[in-house]
Amino acid sequence: MCDITEKLEKIIDKQNIFVQEPMKQHTSFKIGGVADYFINVQEPEQLRQLLNLAKQEKIPFQIVGNGTNLLVREGGIRGFVVKLDLKEYTIDRKEKEVIITCGCGMALSQLSFIALENSLTGLEAMAGIPGTLGGAIRMNAGAYGSEMKDVVVCSKCMDLDGNIQQVDFAEHEFSYRRSAFEENGLILLETSLKLKIGEKQEIQNKMQEYKNLRKQKQPLEFPNAGSIFKRKGDILIAKLIDECGLKGYCVGDAQVSTKHSGFIINRGNATAKDVLNLIDVIGQKVKQKFDVDVALEIIVIGEE
Repeated sequence: MCDITEKLEKIIDKQNIFVQEPMKQHTSFKIGGVADYFINVQEPEQLRQLLNLAKQEKIPFQIVGNGTNLLVREGGIRGFVVKLDLKEYTIDRKEKEVIITCGCGMALSQLSFIALENSLTGLEAMAGIPGTLGGAIRMNAGAYGSEMKDVVVCSKCMDLDGNIQQVDFAEHEFSYRRSAFEENGLILLETSLKLKIGEKQEIQNKMQEYKNLRKQKQPLEFPNAGSIFKRKGDILIAKLIDECGLKGYCVGDAQVSTKHSGFIINRGNATAKDVLNLIDVIGQKVKQKFDVDVALEIIVIGEE
């Protein structure tokens, strides 16, 4: 490991390399074992060199965002866990629309605020989504009738050989809570979004309205990873969980939220095993009562 650390320090500043880093410090669930290396990447060239090093040394490689839809098992993560800290943005104003091109490491909430400050409409519903732009694109994040696919123009990506390429809108292959980036191996670097010029006060009012709704309906006061299950067509899995009588049901310190049954909260000392066992209980009960198979919206990584 010392030899790998020395090689890493030739690519990345020492203060951005963390050895045996607890992943619970990097997930909104506040759960997870240690990563061999947790690395903050400041520019694409560093990422390219990291990919080359990982390939040469046969080291596993995992990209993460803000860890807001991530559950990391207690066994931790071997190899490199890489967080892209790419946050630069440009604004290109047209006659009736504006293109914002932004690094995929920027928090979606911060990008929404930038849009607000520039009187740009299109991201109001995204302001309360806690992940990064890259994570939002990867899963086609959405809320209150809006999805990322509604504003994406194109993205710049890096393949696992370090080559950079542009991906046009159609190549994103967006669908409900999914994009091509879940399977194609490309790493999102930056994305261009098409927004419209609006009234700043109206945009701010909408953002506040959505913020209030989230506060009322979501368990923001507890560590969680957002909605656990994907909607099944027109079927709301949270409603089925309610009807199974599972609201408030616990396994260890993992609990089905009493505020919104689509959320699992960490009441203090929940483990990934607690959460996964609770998910299994929910899946079995929903299948038994409604003959519906649940599908995870969160991503589960790490070793047992």
